[in-house]
Amino acid sequence: MSVLPAFAPIWALTALGYLLSRFSVLGPKADEVLTRLAFLVAMPAVLFSTLIDTPLSALVNPGLIAFGAGTALVGVTGALLSWLLFRRRLGERVVTGMAACYVNAANLGIPVALQVLGSSSFIVTVLLFQSLFMMPSMLTLLESDVPSGGGPKWRALLLLPVRNPVIAASLLGVVVGTSGWRPPEFVLRPVHTLGGAGIATALLVLGMSLHTGRVPADAPGAMGAGHRRRGELVLVVGLKVLVQPAAALLIGLALDLPRPLLLAAVLCSALPTAQNIFIASSRYAIDARFVRDCVLISTVLSMGTLSVIALLFGG
Repeated sequence: MSVLPAFAPIWALTALGYLLSRFSVLGPKADEVLTRLAFLVAMPAVLFSTLIDTPLSALVNPGLIAFGAGTALVGVTGALLSWLLFRRRLGERVVTGMAACYVNAANLGIPVALQVLGSSSFIVTVLLFQSLFMMPSMLTLLESDVPSGGGPKWRALLLLPVRNPVIAASLLGVVVGTSGWRPPEFVLRPVHTLGGAGIATALLVLGMSLHTGRVPADAPGAMGAGHRRRGELVLVVGLKVLVQPAAALLIGLALDLPRPLLLAAVLCSALPTAQNIFIASSRYAIDARFVRDCVLISTVLSMGTLSVIALLFGG
């Protein structure tokens, strides 16, 4: 059972982004502009579209318990090792932890789930879990490590849901989704269109960064991306592609999950690092080059690990 066709659009759009930058098709600051577009406009559209169509009751799922517990374990482990072994500051530790556990549930997870599981229901609950809990938590911690421009830090954090469109869109999506009211289709159609553009834009930016070797650093109080040692990259990628699915498997076995739910939890845990983490780290200028490498290497390796998982469970 092969999952390789699901990777085709990822590599195609990443390669296109590289070529666009290599031949200066969009100009010298295209990567910075597209990063702002993805973070400020398109990503919020993706999250809002997902959350208004997904009931919170979907989180009451024993398979998601195995996925979520394994994700939390790996994320915390990555952040702790980043601090203990490499003495990284708060923002860098947060980015390391998220790169080790935040999965590419949208543009890769959905086609993989459809091809292997035959349904997208479980991956949608993963999207809900990441959008509702993981992404806002990451952005709050990143904000706490960025200078607030002279104002009180607590005030900047309290206003974060208003200032940050990703968190604002997530909260609005939850409110609209739980209210039972659905916006008219003429309102939702452009939001869905923007969401589709967001996935493509994030991959184009990822490809552009391969050529330029730099990342946008226009955020207030931005910190340089810095240089990560090879050992730390190996550590994070190993946590992502090997430890996270193994943790989900062990927790799922301990919970005595039915085989289909166990496969779903392990398969989704084995998905590579999401490009959303690269976009967020680029926006805050915290280790974006390091996250870019985590995304690319984990995506390459996951082609093998996902196929092995599918074969083992399929047999």
